[in-house]
Amino acid sequence: MSVTEKATSAEQLRGAGLRVTSARVAILECLRFARHVTAEEVAGKVRERVGHVSTQAIYEALNALTDAGILRRIEPAGSPARYESRVGDNHHHLVCRQCGAVADVDCAVGHAPCLEPAANAGFQVDEADVIYWGLCPDCQGGHP
Repeated sequence: MSVTEKATSAEQLRGAGLRVTSARVAILECLRFARHVTAEEVAGKVRERVGHVSTQAIYEALNALTDAGILRRIEPAGSPARYESRVGDNHHHLVCRQCGAVADVDCAVGHAPCLEPAANAGFQVDEADVIYWGLCPDCQGGHP
């Protein structure tokens, strides 16, 4: 279940077998309205909501939420890890080489893993993690 569905943040946490804490709830609420945010951006938003939370606690919560499948971590080369609440659909990302902007793009085929390798070396492939690189409209000077 994604963060954007009707379950409350507390219900999502309990459903994943995680303890409900003010920091975890604040992280999920933050990611309801923000996409592709860094841990530092999450920390700032969480601190606005609940006061002091250590950076280590933010990272631990993000890792727990990612491990539980509630959040997804993407790690574009040369950029800090980013987090999003769109999970379970195996979508991909567009990343701007100049400013680092990130946008979602749906699977090329429509079902996981979207792409099949020419040879799988015996692996059972269940996901493809594709990052498309280029220039966003703003960095193109408004000319796509």
